[in-house]
Amino acid sequence: MNRPIISTVFALLCLLSGVLGDSLTVLRSPPYVTFQDGQWPISGEKVPDLVALTMGFSIREDLDWPGLAAGSLFQRPRANALIVVRGLDTLDFPKNISSYPLENPVPFTLDSVANTVHTLFADSTPVVLQLAPSEERLYMMGMANTVFEDLPVTLQQIRGRLSQDGSVLTSLPLISLSRNNEADLLFLSEVQVLYDISALLQKHKHLAKDPAPDLYSLELAGLEEIVRRYGTDSPQFADATRILTSALQKFADDVANVYANNAVVEVVTVKTFEAPLTRKSRSILQTTNEGSLYNLAYKYDYDYAVVFNIVLWLMIVLALAVIVISYNLWNMDPGYDSIIYRMTNQKIRLD
Repeated sequence: MNRPIISTVFALLCLLSGVLGDSLTVLRSPPYVTFQDGQWPISGEKVPDLVALTMGFSIREDLDWPGLAAGSLFQRPRANALIVVRGLDTLDFPKNISSYPLENPVPFTLDSVANTVHTLFADSTPVVLQLAPSEERLYMMGMANTVFEDLPVTLQQIRGRLSQDGSVLTSLPLISLSRNNEADLLFLSEVQVLYDISALLQKHKHLAKDPAPDLYSLELAGLEEIVRRYGTDSPQFADATRILTSALQKFADDVANVYANNAVVEVVTVKTFEAPLTRKSRSILQTTNEGSLYNLAYKYDYDYAVVFNIVLWLMIVLALAVIVISYNLWNMDPGYDSIIYRMTNQKIRLD
């Protein structure tokens, strides 16, 4: 086997591994947030940094990933919605949507992004919603407490919502899925949450006019229960995948409509999360006092570049001001330019 054939086979294997593995898919993005076409893998622990960059926030460490191009300095998305789907590695989205392989799929949260939104827009009322229905895990901040006040979040509340009129049990073709099975009901409950969030956003379109960006984070594990009970070759899994794909696309369309196409919607699909590596850690104070003999400070701070630019340009402006003032004083005619000498000469003449 010659060298060109080996290179071709290697490229095909890389392509297949990127397509068939866990993935990050961008369903919607505004024109000023550009995702490049390519199969560049991104680590799961870097997803929060990617979300922060798409919203125009700075991060502590540079994200060395070519999939996201440099954005506009004067425009930022009005919202970002990230949906994590557990139980499969990819969904059948349209081919014209940007999708990237996901490496090292460790569990992650958007707490850092939520804290940044809260810190930078403390005087405003941003919407921050983090929800995992299967675990009954909920975090709301700002206007989310008002907008999603009636949103069913516990499994008992969602089950009650499924029995009401207009639920997904009556509006979606369940086919092989059963409303009497716990795994099926868990999956349908999460789909119901997606539909209810879309409906509440349609009722509160004024959210897009708020100066603060909004953040939505959802984690769906119902499909994982479908796989565990029926397997990936079952008709239940095929029907659930079709329903979830349609629900996610509708959710992305609704979010983009509410925010006038100024929102980013991403979907992360993971077959299973890997347990993150654990290591013994110490606090910063302990490291500073015991690890350094002379108690030296860190070489660089998070705001080092900002402070450096402020000091540098302020020194340049002050130096130029001193030069200009000194030049004018050196070439000034006291008898013509100074009012002090002019008044003194008139007083001498009068005397």
